[in-house]
Amino acid sequence: MGNLSRVVQQLKKERERAQRVVTRIDAAIAALGSSASDGAGLRRTMSAAGRRAVSLAQKARWAKRRSNGAAGTTKPKRKMSVTARRKIAAAQRARWAAWKANQ
Repeated sequence: MGNLSRVVQQLKKERERAQRVVTRIDAAIAALGSSASDGAGLRRTMSAAGRRAVSLAQKARWAKRRSNGAAGTTKPKRKMSVTARRKIAAAQRARWAAWKANQ
């Protein structure tokens, strides 16, 4: 009978250890911010006041950009000289010629 009680004690200790492991796993999942392991959690929603604040902030950014002038905020388009384009074209033709020679 003593052997049986020892086995029961060992099983209880093992159960307690397993419960501690499960508790640590639950804490890790909670720290990651998701209680659903399949990723099918609830979607976060924004209050009407939050949406209004975001909308007003975006409208203010658009108005600021518009007041500065659209051309003033963008960089001028970079232009390549004719000689530079010819050099690039010649280099590309040389690369193609080398590639075709190896075929």
